[in-house]
Amino acid sequence: MADPTPVIDDLRAESGELDRLVSELSPSSWALPTPAPGWTVAHQIAHLAWTDRSALLAVTDADAFRTLVEKALAAPGSFVDEGAEEGAELPPAELLAAWRGGRTALDRALRDAPAGARFPWYGPPMSAASMATARLMETWAHGLDIADALGVVRPPTDRLRHVARLGVRTRDFAFGVHGLTPPDEEFRVELTAPSGQVWAYGDERAAQRVTGPALDFCLLVTQRAHRDDLALTAAGPDADRWLGIAQAFAGPPGTGRPPKGAGR
Repeated sequence: MADPTPVIDDLRAESGELDRLVSELSPSSWALPTPAPGWTVAHQIAHLAWTDRSALLAVTDADAFRTLVEKALAAPGSFVDEGAEEGAELPPAELLAAWRGGRTALDRALRDAPAGARFPWYGPPMSAASMATARLMETWAHGLDIADALGVVRPPTDRLRHVARLGVRTRDFAFGVHGLTPPDEEFRVELTAPSGQVWAYGDERAAQRVTGPALDFCLLVTQRAHRDDLALTAAGPDADRWLGIAQAFAGPPGTGRPPKGAGR
């Protein structure tokens, strides 16, 4: 049974770094558009706050969370955007306070969760470690959108190991959500971390494999960059197809981002 403490600690650090990026923004900066169509900086933080509240309910009040799931099923195409829109209408100081309060409460709830407990989610039930990993993945990805809007470059850290591992573990989900049968064979994935370490997953004897920078792999599975703009290499037809459909987040297939050269 995995100890969730390291990933919860990294989630706290990732959230704190993003908090420092937005804490001193002017009201006009909160209204800047991000790469997500129709979403401003405020929408991005509002989405994180909304999802943190959902996760907190999943951990502490399963009945209340089931009500959220029913709402999501009733409006699958607009549920997420409606949550972001509602929060984005708040004054920036109020939105920031709501995000801070929600993520602090979630941090405490995940640390206090009984060992081995599993919690409902919009996909399969999650452990405390899995819930924290999913929140870190979203915090990092939406933080990238915010940094892009502000013209800021956020150096990658080895906290990406959680996102990379999630991206590998969701391989079969990515095939399934596209109506494809997942490959029977395991892939070998070798990624170079920001620190220079190599993160390896799968049988080293596997015929099909993916290699490249861990940052690029994380950008791919969170659909923050197009495959054509990333230094990832696939060996084998199924591995190659995976790089075209990979997603580490729950829900229907994402639209992804166009290649940088599109439309030029």
